[in-house]
Parts: sequence; structure tokens; C-alpha cells
Amino acid sequence: MYFLVWRDVKVRYKQTLLGVTWVIIQPLFTTLIFTVFFGILARVPSEGVPYPLFAFAGLLPWIFFTNAVTQSSNSLVGSAHLITKVYFPRIIIPTAAVGAGLLDFAISFVVLGGLMAVYRVGLTWNFLALAPLLILLTLFALGVGMWLSALNVKYRDVRHLLPFVLQVWMFASPVIYPPTFVPERWRWILKLNPMTGIIDGFRTAIFGEKPFDRMSLLLSISITALLLVSGAYAFKRMEKNFADVV
Repeated sequence: MYFLVWRDVKVRYKQTLLGVTWVIIQPLFTTLIFTVFFGILARVPSEGVPYPLFAFAGLLPWIFFTNAVTQSSNSLVGSAHLITKVYFPRIIIPTAAVGAGLLDFAISFVVLGGLMAVYRVGLTWNFLALAPLLILLTLFALGVGMWLSALNVKYRDVRHLLPFVLQVWMFASPVIYPPTFVPERWRWILKLNPMTGIIDGFRTAIFGEKPFDRMSLLLSISITALLLVSGAYAFKRMEKNFADVV
């Protein structure tokens, strides 16, 4: 697991001019674009938090999730040389791909700390909930990654469909808007999205402007548990054929 995580980290930034700087550039430039179009022009509410901070705090878990799911879904196909030559628990491969993204998350979080200092926004006791939320986010990404990595071995359409699904999923998640921006009669649909409880929980833990939405978090936890159990079971069932079709 350790060496696979380290390999994924090195391969990701190998032969790049800016290296790990890309981890900072991506969320900062995306935040700038969102701030101009949604914060200034569309005047999307940000729950009393400066919109750049609001957007960056939403992008932090979302970018980790999308990168983790993308990397883990392609991890088995990308490790065909290992799967066909050496036996080891294959589930380690998508797990390592998700784990490698935690380094990017840590670097981006330092940038968020700098933005909070610039805007003079302090932490509250809600910050203690950030670690459990990060674990929940990681497990959710792993559950999705296990399903997609196993399916991608047999159906290569997954890697073509996934970018479109993630793009639509972002706008169906409260990344650029708060959950209260959605009309109340449709809000229950938004809460069925596991990323709603996670992203909203991240903002509450960081800014402490409102209480946690327990119903959204409970739904996120329940769906994550279901994905992990079903994903591990399906992965185990399909694992014996990986070496033949990869």
C-alpha cells in the first residue's frame, strides 16, 4: 500500500514544470472564475462568508473527490503489468489511488488557511468535526472508486463517461451555492446526493456559521456505508477475472 501510494504521487507530477504547484493553481483559478461569474455577476449567496472563501471551501472536498474517483477508476487498467504478474489483494490498487489524493488535499488546505487569514475569518469548535468529515469523504470516494475500477476493467466506456458524470454531479452538489439556495420543496432531492452533506459539513466545520445539517450527514454516512459494502462485495466477485481481461 505504501509503495503504491508513493508511486501514484510521483507519477502524477513526473515531468511537469510546476509539479505540486498544480495542486494550488487548480482550486485558486477555479475559485477566481466562480467568484467572478457566481459571486459578483450572479450574486449567489454565501451564508455570510466572503464568496472566494465559500467557493474554495466547497472546491476543497470536491476536487479531492473527483481526483480520487478518476484515479481509482483507472487504477486497475493502469496497473495491468502488476495484476498479470504478481498476486496480491487487488483492492489495494484503488485504495492507494484514493490515499494518494490526501497529500493534495493537505496542500490545498494550507492555502485555505492562508485565505482565511487574509479575510480574517477565525476557526470555531466546529473545526474538530473536520477529521471525521475527511474520513467520510475518503470512504465515499473509495466506495465509488471500487465500483468504477472493477467495472472499468470489463467496460472501458467508464473512463469516457466518468468526466461527463462528474461535471454534472458538481452542479448537482452545493459547491458554488449553499443548500438554502435551492427552493425548499426541491431541497430533499439535493440531500439525496451524498456530497451535499459532506460539502455542507466541511463549510460548517471550517466557518462555524450555522449548525450541522444532521439529516444530510446521516444520509451521506448511510450511502457511504452501502457503497463500501456493496463495492467490496462486487470487487471481490469480479477480482478473479481481472488478470484475464485487463
